[in-house]
Amino acid sequence: MKFSWLWSILVLSGAGCLVATAASRHEGPDPVWHWIFNSATVNDGTVSARLGNSGTVVGDYEIRDGEPGILLNGNDSEILIAENHADVRASLPLRDFTIAARVSVNQRRTWGSIICVLQDNGGLEKGWVLGYDQRNFYLGLSTTGADDGDGLMTYLKGSTDYETGKFYDVVAVYDGTRMQLYVNGRLDAESEAQSGEVLYPSSAPFVIGAYHDDDEFFPHKGRIRDVAIYDMAARAAWVEEQHAHHRALTQRPASDVASEKFEFVVPPFLQMATEHSIIAGWQTTRPSTSVVRYGETADVTQAATGQGGKMIHHVTLEDLQPDTQYFYRVESVDSSGDKLAGEVLTFQTAPAADTPIAFAIISDTQGNPQVAGQVAELAWGQRPGFLIHPGDLVSTGTDDMHWTEQFFPSMHPLIGRVPIYPVLGNHEIDARNYYDYFQLPDPEYYYDFRYGNAHFFMIDSNRNVDPASEQYRWLDEALGASTATWKFVVHHHPVYSSDENDYGNLWNTNVSTRGDMRVRVLTELYDRHDVDIVWNGHIHSYERTWPVLRNEATTFPKGTIYMITGGGGGGLETPGPYRPFFQNNVRRGHHYCMASINGRTLEFKAFDLEGRLFDYMKLQKAD
Repeated sequence: MKFSWLWSILVLSGAGCLVATAASRHEGPDPVWHWIFNSATVNDGTVSARLGNSGTVVGDYEIRDGEPGILLNGNDSEILIAENHADVRASLPLRDFTIAARVSVNQRRTWGSIICVLQDNGGLEKGWVLGYDQRNFYLGLSTTGADDGDGLMTYLKGSTDYETGKFYDVVAVYDGTRMQLYVNGRLDAESEAQSGEVLYPSSAPFVIGAYHDDDEFFPHKGRIRDVAIYDMAARAAWVEEQHAHHRALTQRPASDVASEKFEFVVPPFLQMATEHSIIAGWQTTRPSTSVVRYGETADVTQAATGQGGKMIHHVTLEDLQPDTQYFYRVESVDSSGDKLAGEVLTFQTAPAADTPIAFAIISDTQGNPQVAGQVAELAWGQRPGFLIHPGDLVSTGTDDMHWTEQFFPSMHPLIGRVPIYPVLGNHEIDARNYYDYFQLPDPEYYYDFRYGNAHFFMIDSNRNVDPASEQYRWLDEALGASTATWKFVVHHHPVYSSDENDYGNLWNTNVSTRGDMRVRVLTELYDRHDVDIVWNGHIHSYERTWPVLRNEATTFPKGTIYMITGGGGGGLETPGPYRPFFQNNVRRGHHYCMASINGRTLEFKAFDLEGRLFDYMKLQKAD
């Protein structure tokens, strides 16, 4: 097939010559594969193709009258065209191709796919994929003539930040020497890193709506209106002209197309409790209203509202009484009038400064919702007033599913009833998900709060903390101004650690920094301002130091105690064979911690997954 152009031959009077010019419109190319997804083409899980092979919808899907495309659930669904592309290999493009799709992404993924034929397993990278990551669309391609000659795939990433729930017109073009990616009719990226024929794997599934190879399956959550494959490389003018036919679809607001089943994505959770206020958050599948019903009985007769028209909701409850149990229930209503109402839960406001308090410390819940759920249930059993989380809440902060399917569901038994106070870990990658979900005091990556007679200072140890940095200067001033009986600092990276290999391989050499030297500079502030305890994560084990003052072990009340509480779920790590001067107790195993304060007395306890106490500490300040 070829592009056909309508040519006109004009005789220019006076010039005496013939000039061939392109007419105002052109045709082609024609697709070799084409699927349009609607109620007429999808019946009982079978997709009838306009051109090429039909397909089978695997898993749950939904098609609604009056709404474009097929909605895939993002859990187990995909549209299988061929279990092995070799069965249809003769009809797939050998070199030049164009792939066009109209699609909405309702859940961001690190590896998302609209359509693909690929194997991407370490050193084996063959085939192609039109897909998306956490922010942009991309074209992945492996060819016989790549610059490096090794057949590895090039992932050409676009520059358009897509909006979840909104339709986009995405077109990938390859002409044998150049890869191009178009979004909504405009060139979004191009590369000459690949050339020659497409390098197909010996076997691979041919699927729409999932990134699927031998060892990876990342299903698409969102709508796909249509997909077409051409065996020619389209020109920019054709892409622009084709987009004109779909412009109305891409201009629809997200609220018109994010129409999956109306339900909670993130169950209710609590933040930033004071004596007179607290913030409730949750997430829904569609933009909707934000209402919290609350009161001192389960009848929840009072109401507070937040900004409507969003999927991530935050509502601040104000004018509350100190140290009081309240009941609350979140509600959302979408534009169609559909209503969601959560279960009735409880919370407790912060007490006055002279009232005893207790709180939990859990860190590094990343990637292990089963263990995180266990420690959350166990911690809730001890009825803490709030939760401190020293970072690495998730494995990949930019991956929506790590928040919606791992962190929030597993921690709901605890943070649905007590507020969470987090700091950023390295696995959050400073992702916007963190800032979207948590409503923290500006600038959010560092902040402080008071609870009872304790003052907490929350730091981002992924950023600069040297004496010239903003965080160091702020912390110096804030610690100096604090009048609290107890001063605690929380940041992700540990000041002191006996871990086997993060700071030097202690099984092959005795050289180790035994902690993060970037953050150890903060000990000057901790020494000067009499910080009582510093809680860290990062190392997936438990460790408690003696009080340390000027890099020497002391006895309380002189010096700061440093604790690693990284047993919330991440893969366990092991201490090295050497016992450093600062180490009081160390333990390999998942765990959670509880701290209780009554006036000038502090008790600290650490528990394993069976709820057994394995460490205890009591601190007593002189009157």
